[in-house]
Amino acid sequence: MGAGETDEQLAERLAAAAGAILLDLRAEGELEGKALGLAGDQQANAMLCREIRAARPDDALLSEEEKDSLVRCGQSRVWIVDPLDGTREYGERRGDWAVHVALAVDGVATVGAVALPALGVTLTSGTPVALKPANEPLRMLVSRTRPAAEAVFVAEKLGAELVAMGSAGAKAMAVVRGEADIYLHTGGQYEWDNCAPVAVAQAAGLHVSRVDGSPIRYNNPDTYLPDLLICRKEFADEVLRLAGQYSPD
Repeated sequence: MGAGETDEQLAERLAAAAGAILLDLRAEGELEGKALGLAGDQQANAMLCREIRAARPDDALLSEEEKDSLVRCGQSRVWIVDPLDGTREYGERRGDWAVHVALAVDGVATVGAVALPALGVTLTSGTPVALKPANEPLRMLVSRTRPAAEAVFVAEKLGAELVAMGSAGAKAMAVVRGEADIYLHTGGQYEWDNCAPVAVAQAAGLHVSRVDGSPIRYNNPDTYLPDLLICRKEFADEVLRLAGQYSPD
C-alpha cells in the first residue's frame, strides 16, 4: 500500500481509512462516552502512524496521541495528524467530528485531508472544493461548549447568525462546504487541531490566518496555537478589524 502515491493521495487515503476504523468501532456498540473516544483515538492513531512511517520513512511525524520528539523541528517535512478531532462528539454519537492528516513543509500547511466520517465525506487540498455563494445572513461558527467571546462580539457587529458545532475540523469544513462563512477561534488550539483544515481551506481559496492577520506556522517547538481565522476572503479584512476592537469588560 502507498507505493507511488502522491502526498495528497496518501493523506486522503489515510484520513478516510481512520474514519472507517472509527465508524466500525462505534457501530460495535460495546463502548460509550469517554471510553469510546479513548479507544477510537488509540486505534485510529496506531494505523495512521504505522502507515505514515511505512510510506514516508524519511519524514517527521507529530500526532496528538504520540509522545513528541523535537527532532522533527530540524526537518523540512512533518506529517501532523489528529486521529480523532472532536472526541467528545464522537463519544456522544454525534456527527460533528473529524480525522485530520496533514503535511507541513518548512512550516507551511501544504497538504491536508479532513475526513468527516459521519457524513461520508473526505475533503482534501488535492481536490479543492468550489466555493458556494455566501449565506444570507452570514453564518459564523463557534464552539458548542465554549463559544469565544471575541467571536460572539464579531458576530453581533456583522449581524451574523451564530452556529454551534463540535470539532475544529468540522467547523472549518463547514466553511469550505458553504454551510457557514466565518470560523473565528480564540480559545487556543494545537497544531494538529488545524493544520489539515488550514491546508484544505487554503486550497479552496479561503482566507486563513491568525486573528492578528499573521500567517500560521507549523512544526514549532511549542505546538500551541492561540487563535485562528478561516473565512471567505471578502470578509477577512472586516472580521480582522472587528476582532482587533474587542476588549474584555
